Amino acid sequence: MKFYQFLLALILICNQIPSTYALSDESWEDISDVGAYGLIGTALLLPATRKDWEGLRQASYSIGVGAAITLTGKALIDEERPDDSDNDSFPSGHTTNAFASATTLHRRYGWKTGLPAYAVATITGVARERARKHYWYDVVAGAAIGTLTGWYFTDPINDKVQLVPWVSSEGGGVSVSMRW
Repeated sequence: MKFYQFLLALILICNQIPSTYALSDESWEDISDVGAYGLIGTALLLPATRKDWEGLRQASYSIGVGAAITLTGKALIDEERPDDSDNDSFPSGHTTNAFASATTLHRRYGWKTGLPAYAVATITGVARERARKHYWYDVVAGAAIGTLTGWYFTDPINDKVQLVPWVSSEGGGVSVSMRW
C-alpha cells in the first residue's frame, strides 16, 4: 500500500508546487512526450540488451494492445480536448503507453526497476493534464488501461516472489506468494 501512497503524494506535490503552474502548456507537453517515449524505449530496450526475448515480446504485447484499446476508445468516444484542438481526448494514449511500459518493467524486473518507472509514468499523466491535452479522467483511464495490459501480458522473470493485486465486491488488496 505504501507504493500507492507514494504515487498519491507525487501527484499532490505536482498539484501544489507553484512553480509547476508557471510551466507553459508546451513545456508540459514536452515533459509528457519524453516520459511516454522514454518509458516505451526502456521497456523495449532493457529486455533486448539482456537478451530477454520473452520479455521483449511481452513488453511489445503490453504496449501494443494498450495502444490499440486506447485508439479504439478515441475513435468511439467523441471527447473534445481541454485545449479544443480535436476530439481525441479520451483516453490518454501517452498515459496508457507510460503505464503499460512501467507495469511491464515492474512485473518483469521487480520493484527496483518498477518504482522509478511508475514515478515517470505518473509525471507523464500529470503533464498531459497540465498541458491541457486531457482531463483528469482521461489520464486515469489511460493509466488503468496501461496497467491492466502490463499485468495481463507480462510474467515475472523471477517468479519466486509474486505480488498480485486483487479486487472483489467486498474490498481489495495485494496477495503475496513465495516459492522456495
